[in-house]
Amino acid sequence: MNYDDDLKKRLRRMEGQVRGVLKMMEEDKHCKEVVAQISAIRSAADKAIAYIVAKNLEQCILDEKDNGGDTGKVVAEAVELLIKSR
Repeated sequence: MNYDDDLKKRLRRMEGQVRGVLKMMEEDKHCKEVVAQISAIRSAADKAIAYIVAKNLEQCILDEKDNGGDTGKVVAEAVELLIKSR
């Protein structure tokens, strides 16, 4: 799979958010602020996972169709991957 620049930007943004949370902890910020930022990171990670699975699924379905394979199996594997990511 080719990981595009947009996805890499998302992950770098998450990396910055994690550093920001660590700084907030060092500054003894209120727990509500820290939890809110961690929730934002988790949401960003979930979106990144969904994007990766969706793009991969799209390519896998095309490949299976070209090879006369079972696209239902590919979809089931993608769903299982999303379930495991939670």
